[in-house]
Amino acid sequence: MYLLGIDIGTSGTKSVLFNEDGNAVASDLQEYPLYQPQNGWAEQDPEDWWAAVCASIKNVIAKSGISDIKGVGLSGQMHGLVMLDKDDRVIRKSIIWCDQRTGRECDEITDIIGEKRLIEITANPALTGFTASKIRWVQNNEPENYEKAAKIMLPKDYIRYMLTGEFATEVSDGSGMQLMDIAKRQWSGEVLQKLGIDRSLLGEMYESQEPTGRVTRRAAELTGLPEGTVVVGGAGDQAASAVGNGIVKSGIVSSTIGTSGVVFASMDKISIDPKGRVHTFCHAVPNMWHVMGVTQGAGLSLKWFRDNFCREEISVADSMQTDPYVLMDKIAETVPPLCDGVIYLPYLMGERTPHLDPYARGVFFGLSAKHTKAHLLRAVLEGVAFSLKDCLEIIREMGIEASQVRASGGGGRSAIWRRMQADLFGADVVTTTSSEGGALGVAILAGVGTGVYNSVAEACELIIKIKKVEKAGEADYTKNYKKYKKIYESLKDIFKEV
Repeated sequence: MYLLGIDIGTSGTKSVLFNEDGNAVASDLQEYPLYQPQNGWAEQDPEDWWAAVCASIKNVIAKSGISDIKGVGLSGQMHGLVMLDKDDRVIRKSIIWCDQRTGRECDEITDIIGEKRLIEITANPALTGFTASKIRWVQNNEPENYEKAAKIMLPKDYIRYMLTGEFATEVSDGSGMQLMDIAKRQWSGEVLQKLGIDRSLLGEMYESQEPTGRVTRRAAELTGLPEGTVVVGGAGDQAASAVGNGIVKSGIVSSTIGTSGVVFASMDKISIDPKGRVHTFCHAVPNMWHVMGVTQGAGLSLKWFRDNFCREEISVADSMQTDPYVLMDKIAETVPPLCDGVIYLPYLMGERTPHLDPYARGVFFGLSAKHTKAHLLRAVLEGVAFSLKDCLEIIREMGIEASQVRASGGGGRSAIWRRMQADLFGADVVTTTSSEGGALGVAILAGVGTGVYNSVAEACELIIKIKKVEKAGEADYTKNYKKYKKIYESLKDIFKEV
């Protein structure tokens, strides 16, 4: 019995085939570009996603020799705006999650609905990252494109539509559009009416494990999947990663470093931060919610540093047939904790938690002639860890227990990064036997939806085991963390002026 998890990420799409024990049988990654037509803007072409999905599924089937797949789960980058016309053609490039152009639209949404009422319904304040403000931006700036729109959907739901012909979403990813009543797990008629968004533009809402459609003949020809294969609701990337990491009960928290960084905790009852610093969404598990803090430029900061300052390491890694990040970790290890006074603010794309500031930008603070590239590299790792601590502190303020933190995403493979988090969080940071968090999470959902497993919790208990544990106590980052917070406060007005 085999299950396929497809993760439509920001850097690329990864398809992973699992057996029913949760072991990866084959995987394939297909990358695509990010477009930045103006500073702070971020777009991708949905047709690039679809081409990547088709290629990655074909490659997985070819590598494994297996085409008898029981079910498909979809994970994807959240919040992106995909618009199709009445002929199912993509109207414009997708404005994706890290785009920061919609500050004015957030103010409008807050004025129209009311700050308190907006949080009561959608569990979050208006944010530049969310889909509602992107829709509003198109209404304001590209009315001709909005007039053409017959369907509005999220990135992974575009892939669902291409696979099955079904226009649908599910509760975890739908939560991030800011158009849902989060407590009721359904679209909010009040929000839609006040923002002038016709309900017919939005897909049918499902729970994450529910079957939403079957692979069409055309999609079967393009991907190699058997016609009629079940596709379940799936989940937004963070909820999917959480399921794939076993974050389906209280006390266990995940820290995921991908392009963004996310600290995620599950809840049996809905709880909302009244200041809107962290996000409350529906979990991918029925009758559960989750809270998450998001830092925009986590893995993005390290990738930016790699691409601009580590050409030599990239070349050496290529000759050694290893990952350049492995060499970069070794370089960072040569510098003591606290980086001899260098502090990095990872706000390359603005920030969400805890500042809700689209104007924030990256900063290296405390540089002197004694510092080297190695100091800057380690400072990037520490700065991202500080931003994740910001997230966890708010979650703890809300009374949510965090006795164990499970590290995942690309950054979860870095031992030095995990040790930093353990020291900062004051909690064990562990990794699990699966390195395919998001893809495994939606494969589990596909297994529940097709009857392979009885429940998400049962599947996680069966599949997910602890592999490594990093204990807290190696270094005391308290002073630098306090300075890190002060630096932002000192610069926030200047960020806005710039």
